[in-house]
Amino acid sequence: MERTGSNRRRALAGAGLVLSAMLAGCINIAAPDKPIVIELNVNIRQEVILRLAEDAKNTIEENADIF
Repeated sequence: MERTGSNRRRALAGAGLVLSAMLAGCINIAAPDKPIVIELNVNIRQEVILRLAEDAKNTIEENADIF
């Protein structure tokens, strides 16, 4: 039993090495030519929503008779 498990592990390891050797020519790792740009619009939108919420609260307080 141990010999079968050992042979199976060796076969899987060998197959993994062969597969990785075959794919080595297909995989390229290189830095991009252009820099990566990350836009952080989330904070700006949250600030606008916060300002609108405060303005709405102030308007409701100033015009309590309308609401």
